[in-house]
Amino acid sequence: QVQLVESGGGLVQAGGSLRLSCVTSGRAITGYDMGWFRQAPGKEREFVATIRWTGGRTYYADSVKGRFTISRDSAQNTVYLQMSSLKPEDTAVYYCAADSRAIARTTASARAQDYNYWGQGTQVTVSL
Repeated sequence: QVQLVESGGGLVQAGGSLRLSCVTSGRAITGYDMGWFRQAPGKEREFVATIRWTGGRTYYADSVKGRFTISRDSAQNTVYLQMSSLKPEDTAVYYCAADSRAIARTTASARAQDYNYWGQGTQVTVSL
């Protein structure tokens, strides 16, 4: 089992920045792709970004490309999401997720159903 705990959310003005952290515990996440998803009120959970288990390749939703950066510190068992130039439409609960079957994939998945471990979420609110 893997436990994921997000932190770093909060209230920020449009144009500001936040860095989300996801600390993992339990089984090592070696071989797991790590992703961030978000869910706004009344909307479905959507893909934000993911980083391959090799630590190299990253993938982003078009809506955040160029503004968000995902990274992982394997030594600290932590995944980060650096968010810049935030917009009100970025307001959502942000979830960290782990895909333990990533080694079998030739590319990272952007589908929530492919991630089998989830954190409890952290709220990000961007005001005008």
